Formats: sequence, structure tokens, C-alpha cells
Amino acid sequence: MFRLDDDLRDFYLATAVEPEFAWIAAEGAGRLLRSPTVFEDLVKMICTTNCSWSLTEKMVGALVSELGQKSDDGRMSFPNAAALAKKPDSFFRDKIRAGYRAPYLKELAQRVASGALDVESWLTNEAPLNDLIKEMKSVKGVGNYAAENLLKLIGRYDGLALDSWTRAQFARARNKGRTASDKKIARFYARFDSWRGLALWCDMTRHWLDPENIANW
Repeated sequence: MFRLDDDLRDFYLATAVEPEFAWIAAEGAGRLLRSPTVFEDLVKMICTTNCSWSLTEKMVGALVSELGQKSDDGRMSFPNAAALAKKPDSFFRDKIRAGYRAPYLKELAQRVASGALDVESWLTNEAPLNDLIKEMKSVKGVGNYAAENLLKLIGRYDGLALDSWTRAQFARARNKGRTASDKKIARFYARFDSWRGLALWCDMTRHWLDPENIANW
């Protein structure tokens, strides 16, 4: 989950030569926290699309409280695919309040539980990027945004995963408050090549790590 064995040396070398990004290596930034399983991150990612963060939290919280296993200290774990697969679409619609995502979550759970889709293999999958994205997008509810975020969580940082929040952050931090096109944002981070998605994320969240210097960011 903490990804302490991820090798970020090339990322630090790429950012160290850029004065505005040299802080990344100095802070040891860039290790994105992920869930214990790819399946959990995939379900959560589907629950982030086209809704507020508070609604995402409600859907994920409901999945845990309804189907999770209780630990010794009373807290609940995230349910596995088999637990989700047993439930009808109506469960996801009425209990989880997943809306249009209800049949998507059901189908995903069935595919994973049956072995038809091995999402855990994505962690070590060395297929060409486009092929991996295509497989991810075979999951209903996964578009470019979700797929590119999932790529970051499995250690491939080619995609920017732009959404309303990152676009607004870029406008404020890098474009004098003016809205920038996705192409302009992509050009700005293109210098980091296959690390561009991670460079963007560190850049847009620098104030989380270094609040004292936000005025200079």
C-alpha cells in the first residue's frame, strides 16, 4: 500500500533538473497510497466518476458497512469481488446508492470473481500502454480519467487523469487563474515523458506537503 519498494530514481532525476520541481526529490514525494488490491481501487475509482467526493465516500462506506468483514477491533474491511458478485443490481442501486454504476459494479464483481478478468495482474503487466488501457476500459464505467488514475496506482504514469479539480488547480497555479485547455496542460508536463502524470500530481498537490511555501508556489 505504501509502495516503499517502488523505484522512483528516474523520476527524481527527471524533476531535479527543473528548478520548480526540484523539491520533489528533496521531499521524497511521489509515492501514491493505494489499496491492498487492484480490485478495491478499481471499484473506488468507478465510484469517483461524475459525482462529488462526499457521494463517493458514501458509496464506498456503504459497501464496507454492508459487505465488509469485521476485524478483531470491530472495524470493517473492504469486501472482495465474490461478496459483491452475490448481490443483485438492486442492492447496488438501493443500498449503495450507486445510481447508473449499479450494473457496472455487479458486472465487474462477476468478471473478477469468476476469473474472467484478472485485475490484480495489472500490477505486473508489461503490455504496451494502449493495450493495458484498452483492457481497463473494457470495464463498464471506466473511461480515460479512471483508467489513467488506475495507471498511476499500478506504477505507470503516462496519463494525466485530468478532472475538474486538477484543471482548476492548474489554472490557479500555472496559468494566472485562466482556464487552460487540456492540450496546454499536456504540453506543460510533456518534458517529463513517461513520468508526466506523477509530475502533474506532485505539482498540483505541493501545498499539501509544503503549506508554508504555498505563497511561492
